[in-house]
Amino acid sequence: MGKKYKKAGKQMNKKELTERLMLLFREKANGSLSLKYIFAELHLVTHPLRRLCMEILLEMVDDDYITETDKCQYRINNRGVEMIGTFYRKSNGKNSFVPNGSEESIFIAERNSAHAMNNDKVRIAFYAKCKNRSAEGEVIEILERANDTFVGTLEVTKGYAFLVTENRTLANDIFIQKNKLKGGKTGDKAIVKIVEWPNRAKNPIGQVVDILGRTGDNTTEMHAILAEFGLPYVYPKAVEKAAEKISEGISKEEIAKREDFRSVTTFTIDPKDAKDFDDALSIRKLEGGLWEIGVHIADVTHYVEEGSIIDKEAEKRATSVYLVDRTIPMLPERLSNLICSLRPHEEKLTFSVIFQITAKGEVKDSRIAHTVITSDRRFTYEEAQQVIETKEGDFKEELLTMNTIAKALREKRFDNGAINFDRYEVKFEIDEKGKPISVYFKESKDANKLVEEFMLLANKTVAERIGKVSDKKKAKVLPYRIHDLPDPEKLDNLAQFIARFGYKLRTAGTKTEVSKSINRLLDDVQGRKEENLIETVSIRAMQKASYSTHNIGHYGLAFDYYTHFTSPIRRFPDMMVHRLVTKYMDGGRTVSEQ
Repeated sequence: MGKKYKKAGKQMNKKELTERLMLLFREKANGSLSLKYIFAELHLVTHPLRRLCMEILLEMVDDDYITETDKCQYRINNRGVEMIGTFYRKSNGKNSFVPNGSEESIFIAERNSAHAMNNDKVRIAFYAKCKNRSAEGEVIEILERANDTFVGTLEVTKGYAFLVTENRTLANDIFIQKNKLKGGKTGDKAIVKIVEWPNRAKNPIGQVVDILGRTGDNTTEMHAILAEFGLPYVYPKAVEKAAEKISEGISKEEIAKREDFRSVTTFTIDPKDAKDFDDALSIRKLEGGLWEIGVHIADVTHYVEEGSIIDKEAEKRATSVYLVDRTIPMLPERLSNLICSLRPHEEKLTFSVIFQITAKGEVKDSRIAHTVITSDRRFTYEEAQQVIETKEGDFKEELLTMNTIAKALREKRFDNGAINFDRYEVKFEIDEKGKPISVYFKESKDANKLVEEFMLLANKTVAERIGKVSDKKKAKVLPYRIHDLPDPEKLDNLAQFIARFGYKLRTAGTKTEVSKSINRLLDDVQGRKEENLIETVSIRAMQKASYSTHNIGHYGLAFDYYTHFTSPIRRFPDMMVHRLVTKYMDGGRTVSEQ
């Protein structure tokens, strides 16, 4: 049974009548429609409307949208070319479809969306264009749902219930039978899975997966945010149990296999609210004006066996998530905050990159080794910064020496063409109930940059050790962190945009010349009212960094080789790199790029 059409108003215009005619022909695509049937179905009773209808029908014939099969008999030409691609739902009803391998979009009217949701993989019929109209299609099959679970607030009545979502890409609330509520009540935040959406039904039918708590409660709202973005908000009990079985102790046999740095001055520098300390720095003076700097990284893969339940969960999560008032760890807290965390005055197993380096930042030698350390001090960034500024406090000589070396390393990076996107970070101070009480800017000072430079140096060195080989040899496989050159067209657009504010940008020349021009721009806008705008637009002109086994270097850092090695507690790619480097150090053969 077709759609019921409203009676045509006397003032219906040509555009509205064209829409109704196109819809009618699509619904009756398998047969011919008589003029009499069209008039009756669309309730065209006045002579002006009937004349307008006949005028539109002639235009549709001319446009090859329909064919006149007999006198006053019309049929849509065909269902058009079928395509597979992605459906994009818009809150304003201007939905679109992008075919696989193309960037050109095709309009999909709401009536032709077949309940497709945002990012669904669908098959559409592409219709012939009608005069003065853009390309249009109709969803004929939903091949794969991008998302079938939604977060919202329950509304429960006597006979039924709904989930009211704030998701603008889901046009209607989700209907829930009362026996599928899992005890949910009106006002509860819940996760609901869509199980059915009949073709002619306005609302999808769903069932409650989980009750998050009462709307307005801080923990409930935080869990709702995580669930809405498909992020885990609880840790599986089986994974927690597996972590409980891992011993904190370190055997003498394990220590004997490693380089011993327990007596070398070592400390961590982290945010004041951090618990997952995955990197530490050691320093000792050598002969000939050299310093030995050790970058010690938690040896997570010593404890997490590849393919284990903990490893699979970490791979699924990919990274720790940092919210304003909590951390959702990639690893169980027993590992991230206790066993692997490089806490002060505790023996810890580490994977280290050790440098022999001058005060001017010239690396004379480096090595990678499995080590054991004991951190002498846990600094916050603020505490380390105070020592640097006042030249007083714990380990002042060590911190000041490291700061001198870090500044030299940083200067060399920028001389080589690194880009200085050093933006302020907005932070919130919250009370014990999770309510924000103040907002402030977090500024990156010398202590932050000190840690950053040594982490960058370690990541670069690991990538070079594996990837930098002679022409006759083939480098072993490693996931590199790569960053491609900016798109010339985007750079030209950026140059045109900033010209309105009186700034210039060099868009042609060597990599270093262009990057230095970008740095000059970022320096020039500092402290000006347009600073945030121009920094944001400049970042968007850059390519996005990504992981790849095909190394092209890192443009933003001005490194030919770069990987992620220094954060295995909170990034799964770093765990992968640790395993591969260990394998290669032990003489193992290269792995498949897949």
